[in-house]
Amino acid sequence: MAVNKEKEFHCLDKHLLEDEKPSVYLRDIGRSRWFMESYPFTLLGDLKRVEQSPVHHPEGSVWKHTLLVADLAAEGRHLSENPRVFMWAALLHDLGKAHTTRIRRGKITAYDHDKHGAVLAAAFLQEFTDDHEFIRQVSRLVRWHMQILFVVKKLPFAELDKLVQEVSPGEIALLSMCDRLGRGDMTEEMRQTELENMKYFIGECRQHQTNMLYL
Repeated sequence: MAVNKEKEFHCLDKHLLEDEKPSVYLRDIGRSRWFMESYPFTLLGDLKRVEQSPVHHPEGSVWKHTLLVADLAAEGRHLSENPRVFMWAALLHDLGKAHTTRIRRGKITAYDHDKHGAVLAAAFLQEFTDDHEFIRQVSRLVRWHMQILFVVKKLPFAELDKLVQEVSPGEIALLSMCDRLGRGDMTEEMRQTELENMKYFIGECRQHQTNMLYL
């Protein structure tokens, strides 16, 4: 029997917004045949086969990482300006890794997965809703979710001028914290480091916003 994709989308939407641990439901549907065969859910199903660097992601596949991030996002969704946008961004934030993951010089990388992921997140949601503003907001969070890492490490990929014009730095910080903490074997010291990185990122964003007022 063919799956009712619209029904499954609304069910998933409900679990993302209401469950203490959305991963329980996600694991359940992740075992379903329709999840692996019915577009656009296949974009999530594909993540099961995408491995990550064991150094940075000892939890394993991108799918396992996504489950951890979804649960952390559920813990913090009350802090979000728009919990529905935030939770969908958490679920879809790494869709781009299925298309960008490569082994380079013996290391697993996923360069530009944030940019590719923004396009795929929009494509996923367009299958179910014509709420263009909702789609845009989710896509923008996915697009910019790596910026904390880029800013803290002072990498050339940091684009704070563009970021502060498109999204709320606070929302990016919240999503990025879930992303950074959603890894296996996180120690308390590592958690504190990520918290300090978030504070630094927010400070840099505020400085950029102030500078733009005087341009």
